[in-house]
Amino acid sequence: MSDVILQEKLSNGVVLLTLNRPKEMNCMNFDMIETLGKFVKELNFDPSLRVIVITGALPPEGKKASFSAGADLAERRTMPDEQVRRFIATVRETMITVENAKVPVIAAINGYAFGGGTELALACDLRIASSEALMGLTETSLAIIPGGGGTQRLARIVGIAKAKELIYTARRIDANTALQIGLVNKVAEPSKLMEQALALAAEIAGNGPIAIQQAKFAINYGMECSIGVALPLESKAYEITIPTKDRLEALAAFAQKRKPVFEGK
Repeated sequence: MSDVILQEKLSNGVVLLTLNRPKEMNCMNFDMIETLGKFVKELNFDPSLRVIVITGALPPEGKKASFSAGADLAERRTMPDEQVRRFIATVRETMITVENAKVPVIAAINGYAFGGGTELALACDLRIASSEALMGLTETSLAIIPGGGGTQRLARIVGIAKAKELIYTARRIDANTALQIGLVNKVAEPSKLMEQALALAAEIAGNGPIAIQQAKFAINYGMECSIGVALPLESKAYEITIPTKDRLEALAAFAQKRKPVFEGK
């Protein structure tokens, strides 16, 4: 696959995916967005996978860091209308793939995250931002709208009124503002960002893998249902964990006063 996405397998089933176009502020061209989707789809078949962390490659010295500054407008200018439609469809499909990854996905937002960069962060389960990060769905300033799910996911995370304000104004907000409105879970100093993102990943990875997957399924799909539908959905997700070896291991470990060793079985 192309080197626009770097993949590194870390300990405890954590995989780091790095958007790798630092000279272009990690802007998303067709190759990058398509490759990201392929990586995540392939990772879903890895039984050892526990958590995915996504971040942006560090820039050349003296340049500002970017998670992703959005779509590659230089490439976009060369596209006929039909190709633009194909690109946006690919962006939308990749964001859904990230959102529906079988394991939790953490965005380590290490700098600018505009347009599609913010949409990618929104598609992740959790978001940790560098204190120097700037975020925003800035598409209306370019006479378009967020096309990778931003109008829908932002409203679900920060509320309809705040999402409308941010999208209508194309406003860029800093990390502390993003934290205050619930757009990110945590803010870290730039030098500590990856350390804290990976610590969170390790904390998640230490729990029962099947339980984590079923919890994600119940939360994501339950949020789209009435409570009367969501609660039975939760019950079905719980039932999947009952016959697992991991549940029995957890009970044995508790009785023996030791840390459980989960296998995802």
